[in-house]
Formats: sequence, structure tokens, C-alpha cells
Amino acid sequence: MEELASLGFISVIPAILAIVLSFATKNTIVALAIACITGTTLTGLAQGTNLLETLLLGFPTLLKENLGNTSFSWVMLLNTFIGILVAYFQKTGAIQGFSQWVHDKHLSRRGAQLAAWVLGMFVYFSDSFSPLFVGCTMRSITDKARISREKLAYIADSTSAPVSVLVPITGWAAYLSGLAVGVGCIATQEEGSALFLRAIPFNFYPIFAVILVGLIGSGIVKDYGPMKRAEQRAMETGKVLADGAQPLVGKELTGMEPYPGFKPRVFLNFLLPVLMIVTVAVSTYVVYKSAKTMEAFLLVVIFMTVSMMLQGIPFKEVMDTLTNAIKGALPAVILLALAYSVNGLSQTMGTANYIISLTQGLLTPHLLPCVIFMVAAVMAFATGSSWGTFAICMPIALPLAFSMSGGEVTQLVVAVFAAVAGGGVFGDHCSPLSDTTILSSMGSASDHLDHVRTQLPYALTCGALAAAAYLVLGFVIG
Repeated sequence: MEELASLGFISVIPAILAIVLSFATKNTIVALAIACITGTTLTGLAQGTNLLETLLLGFPTLLKENLGNTSFSWVMLLNTFIGILVAYFQKTGAIQGFSQWVHDKHLSRRGAQLAAWVLGMFVYFSDSFSPLFVGCTMRSITDKARISREKLAYIADSTSAPVSVLVPITGWAAYLSGLAVGVGCIATQEEGSALFLRAIPFNFYPIFAVILVGLIGSGIVKDYGPMKRAEQRAMETGKVLADGAQPLVGKELTGMEPYPGFKPRVFLNFLLPVLMIVTVAVSTYVVYKSAKTMEAFLLVVIFMTVSMMLQGIPFKEVMDTLTNAIKGALPAVILLALAYSVNGLSQTMGTANYIISLTQGLLTPHLLPCVIFMVAAVMAFATGSSWGTFAICMPIALPLAFSMSGGEVTQLVVAVFAAVAGGGVFGDHCSPLSDTTILSSMGSASDHLDHVRTQLPYALTCGALAAAAYLVLGFVIG
């Protein structure tokens, strides 16, 4: 579809519709599909296309334009490979063996939550792998400890993107640094990386989000809001899922039993594959400045396929496991496809331009960091894309900061850079349309809307603290 400058308030209708209908119908896939069809109809009419043509071709065209690209293909394949790997872990009894080993350590509820928190920070190199890995690895452990799936999804989600955006050797760092190149006096990738490093202490939202998980997991801060009720349910009844909940993962990935008579080898079938993924991802980043996460997973899937057969699992059983894994990953893939389509629709309708236009009168040096943080947050929440928000906001916010700083890299420039990064993560963290939110629900086998609903008060708490911090910072440095 041809991109429009902005359709004004109409441009935010698909995102609002998707979010409202998700909670009203408790079916995110249907809600997103309705939002896409509504958005394509409004866009087609705005472009002068006749109504019949818009209704017949609008939605298929939207899917073709937004799913037929390397970005979605990468996420879809990564999601599928991780699903296969999790199924292999279950078929070999590796996860059960690891869970039993941890269980033998007599972890308390507090210990299980802190273990998930630390594990999430360890897998910092990929915000896509981290929530799936933490959820799948810790699920049986937290179930035994009577920790709700909503709490596990929150821990997995809050240690994925918030951690990745704070570490200078991730794709997030390279992407954000690259967006700064050519703006003001930032002429090279190295100077962009230096700006990223200086901005880390000012990236308040992810810092607060990661710390809050630790405080809640350790019991220093008590659960509140819907999460408190979910945890009370799990502790008192043993129900880790609410009645009527629909876990965002197929039964193929939650009910898979180990191969009969197969002796679990935790190191060979679990720890070694994970170490291979980490090693390949980190080493390729060092060499190529880009973590080859997809290649790492493909390598490990091949390794596990061959290893399982060499250990005595029949070829047919291995292939059945692989097929069931793909089936189990399908609900999340469909949800991701529709979320990507809503994001693309928002770009076409000029949602970002409309949101930015609402704040033009507030852009003074004192208010700039706080306003930029909130604009980025709203934009990421509406579109479900933090990286898309970065791409739109950074070329607007950073030149503004430079113009108010005499063209030099001042504290204001650093703060605005951090505000874009933190705001994008904040909005993405709250949105049911976000890929990392979806992957967290999948990895934890949680109901997606229950995850969003229980996580939202915690995210809003950190967001409010971050906004206040930017407001104070703006008056100190502005």
C-alpha cells in the first residue's frame, strides 16, 4: 500500500481496535484480524480505491507486503527452530532432568523466581530467544513451586528486551548506534557506539524494569494488582493457569513425553546445545559485528537431530517430534504475522506522524527527554514494535536535541538518545501486539492476555518512574 503522510486520529484506530477487542473477546488473533481489515478499508478509502476492491484485496495485500520480507521470515524461522529445540529437549528428557536437578536443590518460590531472573539476564544476546528459553527451561520448576504462569511470563519478558537494550554487544546496540550516525557530529559507527555507552546510565526504563523483577522475586517488593491475585490462586489451589486460560502454545509442545526407556543426559542434550548457541551468537558478533542467532539455532537443531538418532531414538520418532514442534509453534506464528501486519498498517497510515504532531508544542530543552520518552512509548505500544519506533523517533528526536545543544554531544543529546531507546522498550513491553510479549507468553505457556494484564501494572510503575526521572533530568541539564 502507498504510504500516507498521516490520516490523523483515523491512523490510530486499528491499534486501538486491536487492543480493545483483544481484551473484550479474549481472542487476540480475531481482534488483530478485525483491526487489519478495518485499517485496510480505511486506508483504501483514503487513497480513493473503491470499497469492493478494498474489501476483497486490502487484507491479502497487507499480508503479502508485511510478511513477504526478511524481517518476518527471520522471526518466524527463529520461533520455529526454538520450538523444535524445546521439543527435542522434552523428547530426550533433558528439561525434565534439568528440572529434577534443580528441584533436588530444594529451591523455594523465591529461589525459583530469582533463578529465572538470573537466567534471563544470562541470555542477553537475543530478545527473541531469551523469553522462550527462560519460559521453557523454568516452566516445570516454577509449576512445582506453585508460581503462576503469568509471573513466569513477566520474568521472562522483563529480562529480554530490557536487558538486550542495556548491553553494548547486542544487535540492539548496533542498531541504535547506527541510527545516530550522520546526525549532528556523529559521523561514524564508533561514535554512535560511544553515544550508546554514555546513554546506558540514562536508559531508566529498562534499568528499573530489570531491578523490579529482582525486588519482586526476592520478596522485597510484594506482588500487587492482577499479579497478586494470580499468585494467590497458584499458591492456594496449585492452578498455575486461570480457569479458561488459553496458553499461547500448542498441546504438542506442552504434553510431549520423553522417549520410553531413554536415559536423560542433561549435559549432552541440554547444557551443550545451549552453550553452542551462546558461543556461536557471541563469537559471530565479535567477528562480524552481528550475532548470527538464526545460524546458531539451525546448527544446534541439526546437531540434536543427529545426536538423538545416535543415542537410539528412531528416525521416525525424531521426525514426528520435529513435526509436532512446528504444529505447536503455529499459534504464536499466526499471532506474530498479524501483529507485524498491524505494525505495517500503522506505518502506512502515518500513525507515528500523528502522535508526534500532538507533542510539538511541548518540545523545549527542559521537557524534551520526558516528552520524547512518552512519545516513543505510545508509538511502540500502538504499533507493537520497538525497533520500528527507534527508526521513526531517532531521526526526529536526535536532531532536535543537537539543535538545542549547539551541535555538540551534550548531556541533553545523551538523555534524548536514551529516552528513545527506553520509551520504545516501555511501549513494546506493555503492548499485546509486541513480538517479545507474544514470545514470552509462548515460552511460559501462559494465556497471552493474562500475561499482558498482569504485567501492565509493573511496566506502568517503571514507566512512571522513568518519566519522572527524565523530567527531573531535563531541568537539571536543560
